[in-house]
Amino acid sequence: MTLLDAALRICSSQGADTPGWSFDPWVLGPLALSATLYVLGTMRLWRRAGLWRGISFWQALAYAAGWLVLATALLSPLHWSLEHLFALHMAEHELLMAVAAPLIALSCPVGAFMWALPKKVRTDFSRVFRSGVLRAVWKFITRPHVATILHGVAIWAWHLPGAFDAALFDVALHRLQHLSFFATALIFWWSLIRRSNPGTAAGHLFITIVHTSVLGALLALAPRVLYPLQASFATAWGLTPLEDQELAGLIMWVPAGTIYAGAALGLLGLWVARCGRLLGPGHALARA
Repeated sequence: MTLLDAALRICSSQGADTPGWSFDPWVLGPLALSATLYVLGTMRLWRRAGLWRGISFWQALAYAAGWLVLATALLSPLHWSLEHLFALHMAEHELLMAVAAPLIALSCPVGAFMWALPKKVRTDFSRVFRSGVLRAVWKFITRPHVATILHGVAIWAWHLPGAFDAALFDVALHRLQHLSFFATALIFWWSLIRRSNPGTAAGHLFITIVHTSVLGALLALAPRVLYPLQASFATAWGLTPLEDQELAGLIMWVPAGTIYAGAALGLLGLWVARCGRLLGPGHALARA
């Protein structure tokens, strides 16, 4: 049996042998639950506080956009194509980490989720979170340097050739791979948006640009195929396995790097503007 035959048999056993919508309950369930909680919580808060209060229009729009990106990448017929070509599979990962995660982090959905819960459950959960180990763990992992390291480790660990190909053999590992990419990206972006000043956040984005660009360059410039199972689908798309790997590396290197760079430049602009206000005509340093 050839490597391609083995790969196709694996995908067939997972119900992914033909294009179509995915109804994996481990993906569909959390997405449906998160959408339900967000809508119910937002509606309840707006009825109590007034339209756009507590959760702004832009936050609601960011959550909707981020959720739709997740659903498109993980459930739509596009998901089948994304999983069957290394370059598109890389694009799927970047959609999770560099598009959906920052949009959802910007939306600050925890408040909406909490408002969706009954008052007693909401009160009990808040008390447990504020006084227990959960709060200490959350404060630690959302420190910018810790979040940057966690996200970087997840990216590099799953792109080790053995780990990446193993995730194609095992559907549970595949789910874990996607979950770790998205969860660490969400923590990363949350830490930059909620717990960093713009200058510090831009610095952590720059670090991420550097190490992901190095990884992308390694994939794009490698003289041999590093992921034989993943690349075995390439011939069905008119590419050689090495060309597929090179394209995947370029996607990580250039488009994803451009997103991070754009966010970093925006944060630097915000940081400069804040410094300008501090050093205005009435500031002590400006008068010195």
